[in-house]
Amino acid sequence: MSTDQNSAYGAGIATQNLAGETLDCSFHTLGIGNANQSHTNQAKSSIIGEDPIRGVRQIPVDIKINLEQKPKDAVDVYLRLHLLSHRFVKPNQLNLEGIFGLLSNVVWTSAGPCSVENFSEVRAKLKNKLGNLTIFSVDKFPRMIDYVIPEGVRIADGDRVRLGAYLSPGTTVMHEGFVNFNAGTLGKSMVEGRISAGVVVGDGSDIGGGASIMGTLSGGGKEIISIGERNLLGANSGIGISLGDDCIVEAGVYITAGSKISLPDGKFVKARELNKANNLLFRRNSQTGALEALPKSGGWEGLNSVLHTN
Repeated sequence: MSTDQNSAYGAGIATQNLAGETLDCSFHTLGIGNANQSHTNQAKSSIIGEDPIRGVRQIPVDIKINLEQKPKDAVDVYLRLHLLSHRFVKPNQLNLEGIFGLLSNVVWTSAGPCSVENFSEVRAKLKNKLGNLTIFSVDKFPRMIDYVIPEGVRIADGDRVRLGAYLSPGTTVMHEGFVNFNAGTLGKSMVEGRISAGVVVGDGSDIGGGASIMGTLSGGGKEIISIGERNLLGANSGIGISLGDDCIVEAGVYITAGSKISLPDGKFVKARELNKANNLLFRRNSQTGALEALPKSGGWEGLNSVLHTN
């Protein structure tokens, strides 16, 4: 990236609890490069709203960040997540080191974000005031659709797409699909399975129901897994290596980097040796139980274009 492309700016509103912890931040203005006076919010008031029941206040924020450097605070993190979901930057093209330590655990409700501490008392007061209260989750990351709705996508269950997901136009995320932050699709894709943090899926690929792609969190290591174009991951399959283009992973087959794969010549290799290979069919031999990689003859029919005209 050039110097300008390493920089980003944002102006918006942050929610803080009375202890000064940032619970969330939404940006009405953001972009890549150096902001000018007209880009940002020159707010004069230090507090623009308060909710005594939730014990929070809203304050204006106006920041500039360097995308190559580690985030400095929660507002910085939220700007990076917004940039991803607004498709200003693609996954793995900005520094997200240390973000879990900067984000607070938050009770996400229909009344807005709340602190976990003393929430039972807050919930009773909110129910008394509002009549109905929905608690969506207790987590460090909110739903993307509460902050960003990218054009050209369908999301059947908003709870399953985190802020910071990158969804390209033509992407359809079905009810059981899941897309984590710093992950997503680079073209039209059907997502019925799990796209973990750090994973990118190429144009024309289908992640089948219950399918899983290893990410970089929870012991996943630093190896970034990518799925190329026109691939099909069958239902309940899984992959721990990158796929090139035009590959199929048979339903129920899980391939880890260390899996022993039988080749057509009878040799066995570890799956990592097939990393980013093209035109392969990964299957389990129903008689021997061995995992096999075969040259793919013919292809699947590809995505149904009607389902991706969003």
